[in-house]
Order: sequence, then C-alpha cells, then structure tokens
Amino acid sequence: MASVSIAEVSRPALWRHTLFRSLRGSLKGGEYTWAVAFVVPYLAVFLTFVAYPVAYGLWMGSDPALYRDLFADPIYQGTVVNTVLYLALGVNVKMFLALLLSGFFMRPGWWTKVLLLIFVLPWAVPQISAFISIHWMLNGEWGFLNNVLYKLFHLDGPYWLNGRWTALGAVIGSHIWKWTPFWTLILLAGRMAIPLEIRDTARVDGATGVRGFLHITFPLLANLYLISTLLSTIFLLGDFNAVYFVSGGGPANSTHVLATLGIRDAFDIAQPRLGVAAVMSALPLVIPLVIILMRKLRTTEVQL
Repeated sequence: MASVSIAEVSRPALWRHTLFRSLRGSLKGGEYTWAVAFVVPYLAVFLTFVAYPVAYGLWMGSDPALYRDLFADPIYQGTVVNTVLYLALGVNVKMFLALLLSGFFMRPGWWTKVLLLIFVLPWAVPQISAFISIHWMLNGEWGFLNNVLYKLFHLDGPYWLNGRWTALGAVIGSHIWKWTPFWTLILLAGRMAIPLEIRDTARVDGATGVRGFLHITFPLLANLYLISTLLSTIFLLGDFNAVYFVSGGGPANSTHVLATLGIRDAFDIAQPRLGVAAVMSALPLVIPLVIILMRKLRTTEVQL
C-alpha cells in the first residue's frame, strides 16, 4: 500500500482554509454573517433570472441544424435586411437629431423650458399604448392620417401598413419619435456639464456658432455621443415593441426584425428552438458592441 505524506493529506484542508479566508476578507464575527445574509438573496436572483435563462437559451440554440434551416428561410433573409436598416436609420437619425435638439434646448428663456416639457412627452408615454395608437392612426381605410389628408387636401392616402417599405418606414419613424427625447436629454445634460469658463473663453476667442460647436462642444461631447450610440444600438437590437405593435411584422412577414422573428418562430409557428436561434444570430454583432462599450467605459476619462 502506497504511503501518503502528511503534506499531501493536509493540502486540501489548507486550500479550503485559504479560500475561506480570501472570501471572508477582513470581516469578523457578525459582520460576515450579515454580509452573507445580504449577498445570498441577490445571488439567488442573479442565478434564477439571469444565469439560468441565458444558459438555457444558449443550450436551446446550440444545434447547428437550426441555423441551416434559419439561413435557408427567405423570411429570415429579409429580416436581416430589415434589421440592418432599422439599426442604421433608427440609431443614426435619432442620435443626430438628439445632438441638434440638445443645442436648441440650451437656449435661455422660459419658452424653451415649456417646449422641452412638451418635447419629452412621447418618451414619457408608455410604449405599448403609443405604438398601438400609431398603428390605428396609419390605418389605410379610416385612420386619422388619411382622414386629415382627405379633409384638408381631398387626397386618398396610401395604405401605409400594406406595403413593406412604407410599413418599415412607419416603424423606424415611430421608434425615432419615441426615443429621440430620451437621448436629447442625455446629450443636453452633457452640454450643461461643460464649464461656463470654457464657453466664455471660446466666445472671447471668436469660437461661436458652428465654429464653437465643431471646436469646443462636439469634442467634449464626443465620448458621451459614442457611448450613447453604442447603448442605443444594443437596446435597439433587442427591441421588438415598435415592429410588433405598429406593423406586426406584416405585410406577409416582410417587416420583421430579429427580435420579432424570434417571437413569431417561438409562438406563432410553435418552434421555440428556432426562435431562440433567430435571436441568437444577432450575437456576432452584440458581443463586439458590448466589448467596445465596456472598454470605452473603462478607458475613457470624462473631461467635462
């Protein structure tokens, strides 16, 4: 029978003792007990509602055959085009408008504050009710918009949601209308954080108007603008409300984005694994965006 040294026997115990001390840190007695009591509920919530759903979703979408079926589906191919357009127009137009409008709302005066209060109302309204209202407003037969066109100009408006491009345009426009106020407030806060000394010095040096924006304001807002754009892109990839409630993915499944296609595959045609695969096909874009965002947040110094 082989002999076992005392060091080999005590090594697991020593390792456990070292691990316990590293976890315990400098906490002693009741402090450690309270720390465990506070940490355990959060850990349980994280494992139940974050770790488990993510792991289960990765398992459901791990079969390569799902992606072969998905890529061969013409609806999926059109959905990828819609998603690219949705991101390109929805994010860039929204952020550009937010940048311009944040400068407008920097103007002094009580009327500017009143306009800002009115401007943020679309963002304050719940998404579902807002998008459902837009859906009925664009109804081709008796929608509000076509009734206004007929009464004012005696024109029969188009069937907005019966064509792919008009329906997709309505979806993108609805998203921009809904979320531009939010990002305008973010950039407005960034503008207001610029010290007055910098603005006054720029005015003395003649950097006013467009020159002041290009040489002073935008360089100071560039980091905030980039981070906001990355966040907006990540949020929009997982957003389904505008498409689902404005166009419903129609007509004939021609305006789906990846998020709504996943819902359609999982529930409408009862193929949940295919639905998960449709959503997970966006990971090659999401993961690099998250990495860039995390690196930017870690390395960027806010200089306002």
